[in-house]
Amino acid sequence: MKRTDFRYLEALRVRWAEVDMQKIVFNAHYLMYIDTAVGGWWRALALPYAETMEALQGDLFVRKATLEYEGSARYDERLAVGVRCARLGNSSLQLQAAVFRGEQRLVHGELIYVFADPVLQQSRPVPAALRAALEAFESGQPMTELRGGDWARLGADARAIRQAVFVAEQGLPPLLVEDAADAGALQLLAVNRLGRPVACSRLVDVQGQAGVAQISRMAVLPGARGCGLGRQMLDHLLALAAGRGLVELRVQAAQEAVPLYRRAGFQAEGPVYEEAGLPHQDLRLRLPPP
Repeated sequence: MKRTDFRYLEALRVRWAEVDMQKIVFNAHYLMYIDTAVGGWWRALALPYAETMEALQGDLFVRKATLEYEGSARYDERLAVGVRCARLGNSSLQLQAAVFRGEQRLVHGELIYVFADPVLQQSRPVPAALRAALEAFESGQPMTELRGGDWARLGADARAIRQAVFVAEQGLPPLLVEDAADAGALQLLAVNRLGRPVACSRLVDVQGQAGVAQISRMAVLPGARGCGLGRQMLDHLLALAAGRGLVELRVQAAQEAVPLYRRAGFQAEGPVYEEAGLPHQDLRLRLPPP
């Protein structure tokens, strides 16, 4: 197995507490590294693990874990941990994993999971929807579908995502869940392979300024972060804006989201300020003429 054999790779850095008296990573920590990467693999699938298992009325239980050691990692080294689904049985999943330092493979192995009833812990067939999602990911297919529409059509799902991210997670005011601008805005949802909305955003025309719109209320559920959903939604909104002949897009971005917009060509404008208890930055993007 090489790095290029894995669609998903988790970046890690060796911590001091993970090194033993031989000054190398203690062997058991590699299982922890792989388990951490498996969590990231589920996020890359845009399948929030706990919610997905609850919806499928099952859970995954480890049946077998094996590792082979070929080299040793040392304190403060940067590692990449690859995870992939190598085989799907009737009720089991075989995940292959490998830990790399650069291109050098240090450890590799496999994890066998059994899909089972979470209470009785009796095996059940892997649900068809989950099987299809895993096969789609490993074959390089997109894991989400973007859906646009008005508030009447998409509002309930957008409201639930905003409530989970803005209010429950970030502790922001409930007024961010829904406002008057929603009625006339273009709403955008990202829906995963199981049909569950996992991210949202909107495009709102700026009143009194022809050809100018604002991107706002972008939110991604924690269990789906890290698979590029923010950039996918932003690129889709940029294409929609260009198709409508808009001349400028604006955004009031939380400070942690500013790099996302900068990479898309937005320019910061004015000082950083506080809104809803978080630092924000205004950004603008001039669109080329049609």
